[in-house]
Amino acid sequence: MHVRSARRTVLLSATLAGAALLTACGADGGSATSDKPAAKVTVTPAAGSKSAALGSPISVKVDGGSLTAVEAKDDKGGKVEGKLSGDGSSWTSDGKVKPGTTYTVHTKTKSGDGKESAADSSFTTAQAEKVNKLTNTPSNGMTVGTGMPISILFDNPVAKDRRAEVQKALKVTTQPQVEGAWGWVRDWGGKDRLDWRPKTYWPAGTKVSVKGGLGGINSGQKGGWFARDYDFGFTIGADHKAVIDVTAHSMTLYENGKAVDTIRGSAGSPQDPTRGGVHTVRSKNAAETMDSSTIGHGNEWMLDSKWVTHLTASGTFLHSAPWNKSIGVVNNSHGCFGMTTSDAKRAYDFLTIGSTVEVKNTTSTKKTDVGNGLEVWQESWDQWKQRSAVK
Repeated sequence: MHVRSARRTVLLSATLAGAALLTACGADGGSATSDKPAAKVTVTPAAGSKSAALGSPISVKVDGGSLTAVEAKDDKGGKVEGKLSGDGSSWTSDGKVKPGTTYTVHTKTKSGDGKESAADSSFTTAQAEKVNKLTNTPSNGMTVGTGMPISILFDNPVAKDRRAEVQKALKVTTQPQVEGAWGWVRDWGGKDRLDWRPKTYWPAGTKVSVKGGLGGINSGQKGGWFARDYDFGFTIGADHKAVIDVTAHSMTLYENGKAVDTIRGSAGSPQDPTRGGVHTVRSKNAAETMDSSTIGHGNEWMLDSKWVTHLTASGTFLHSAPWNKSIGVVNNSHGCFGMTTSDAKRAYDFLTIGSTVEVKNTTSTKKTDVGNGLEVWQESWDQWKQRSAVK
């Protein structure tokens, strides 16, 4: 009995020892899982930076796991768009960091064993020594004519080796879809300009949206950094156009391609013929003074006019000419198309900013530069595309 009892004790001890061993293995495995470090996240620019360098996007990388979510915001609460890599190892912002801006980056990660964690990182970028700004035409919310280009006028120069990057950052979306292209222009005032024109005139009713992700782009040493993005839109209105026939002393108004009115007038004299080609209405003024000194004629005249529709920046206008006693009979202006006051009002009301005015049968041989107003239709489509900085 004593021997059998001892044997049972040994077997029981062995069984308990085996159970203890299994339990210990299970405990060791659990301990290894809980002690494994969480995924390590690296944000560039580095967290805590007070003067982070400009010119690069925000970059997030992870080691020992994968990113499940990244949310970046600037100090105005604006969301920073970006893309997560397919394997979850990295995230990169679509644009570059803007000058003098504090960013907060919130990340969520999952380690190899499924452990989830979250972290926040913030940094502030350096101030720009010089900032470049732009003025867009049309302005947001406008309704314009079917010949209207998108025109971006820069405060400071854009270096030629930076133009492609600037151009790529500007996106045009239209409804319905319209083919068009960007072209670099020297504005009449001497500044750099970037215009987008459709291949042919806009269809009436087109909705146009322009988004410029320019913030954080360097326009060159003389131009400086862009400090913000841009977003504006406009609508194409009714199809209203005009055609001036210089030899017939007339201007015909067209709506949807159909002639609806003809106005008698006087174009430029043989000494100062009206410039030919297709012009775009750039602005309008109900009343102004015609000053000869502004177009190189010294102090020859100073005349008050009403219902002035501006074409070129150099002074080709449609306007009332009550002083002219030969309207519709003789071409005797200094390059404008003069009408009676009532007829000038009809033209003024019919043509919107962005409407086109074609001048035919003129003796003028001067080529109107594209920057002399919104003169994008002075060139063929093939000529215009050569102005793009993106080849």
